[in-house]
Amino acid sequence: MIDYRKATVPVWTLATGDVRVPAVAGDGPMTAERLGELRSVLAVLADEPIATLEVHPLPDELDRRRGIPLDAVSPLAQHLSQLVTQTARNSSTAATATVAGEYLCRMVVPAKVAAQFGQGIVRPMASKAVVGGIRGPLVDPMGRIVAGATFIPVGKAAAAGAVGGAGATAGVAAAGSAALTVAAPLVLMAVAVGVSAHADHKRQQAIEHITELLEQLHEEKLDDEHSELDGCRDAIDKATAILLDQGKLGVSLGLDSAVHAINTALGAADRRLARWQSALDKLPDGEAVEIGTLTKSFPGVDDQGGRFRTHLELAALAVALKRRVIVLQAVEHAQNDPGNLFESFTRALRRDQQRLDEMESGIAGVLLHLSVLELARPNGLRPVFTPGEVDRLMRAAHRIHQLGDGVTVNSRTTDVAIEIARNRDGSVVVFPALPA
Repeated sequence: MIDYRKATVPVWTLATGDVRVPAVAGDGPMTAERLGELRSVLAVLADEPIATLEVHPLPDELDRRRGIPLDAVSPLAQHLSQLVTQTARNSSTAATATVAGEYLCRMVVPAKVAAQFGQGIVRPMASKAVVGGIRGPLVDPMGRIVAGATFIPVGKAAAAGAVGGAGATAGVAAAGSAALTVAAPLVLMAVAVGVSAHADHKRQQAIEHITELLEQLHEEKLDDEHSELDGCRDAIDKATAILLDQGKLGVSLGLDSAVHAINTALGAADRRLARWQSALDKLPDGEAVEIGTLTKSFPGVDDQGGRFRTHLELAALAVALKRRVIVLQAVEHAQNDPGNLFESFTRALRRDQQRLDEMESGIAGVLLHLSVLELARPNGLRPVFTPGEVDRLMRAAHRIHQLGDGVTVNSRTTDVAIEIARNRDGSVVVFPALPA
């Protein structure tokens, strides 16, 4: 999304507490490689998480539909505007980058903090060049090499103004430390919206896949399950908007019934996963498996559609919705304890994450197991098969082997990047969190 060809980019170091770290940033220009090294050093040396915030020009083409819009009076928009406005007075680089009133911010949260958000939320981008590899830190989300940009540290930043509730005290870190803006509210809200947008993006993908599969299946029970889950979106969207504007949730939103529907769907996914794992355990080790045997436990696994693939997408939809609910619960918890923002937020996020991570890991294990199975030709009286039967067997084998494509099990944590587009009127759009 970001155009990295621009020559000069201001970068802030944002602390989530009053911390002391060595003055490793300096005042001079940095390359992208040096900025990556700085993040690593700060993550190791700082007692509290240190995020970085870059300000880039808005790209010519920007699909805002992928993000979550927030009004200019929302806490995130206010914190961001106050940080940039106040520090721009003392930094010509920041002033130049933000003079138009619209820009694209990129916040990078360290991997050790991202790990507290649960492994399933943001995963490293797999490398197609090296099996098991991941893309390096100098590649943008579109796969382009980050090159040519010069990053200018914004030192001695002024306080990023505080607002009640989710906006607790913010200011400059203690004397004698590096110039770090204590901006827990800004980091908190950016992570909350970015993670919520990421989960909603996953929900949209699952909905598209489910709709296509159900058109082929014509199964009313699965269609009802899909409709009930998709119907939860309205309540979650409203609750997200209210909490991110520091409002209070009420029963009129219908969030309780939405959570019940999501938990019911997760229970169904758990039972299906247990049946799949049991079926795989019963297969003889090292022996080829007939298609007919496989489709008894995994209906439609040999086809583009089928109940098995629909069940997978329903599980993905339930997980994505549950992750949005977890973020809502975390933000509400943090707002109720404004004196302990970031720690409260991460503690709340960890709750329920383990179940979701275990479910996704279990499903990934099933898919990988299926993808490496050797398929046997069906037993029959005829010693020779027709060309059509051979073609069907080859197609089935190819589709089953493809189940393992893109599956990641127990991936290592990665820095999380959250991009925020600021408009001239002060409103913002927060895009789905990505691996940095």
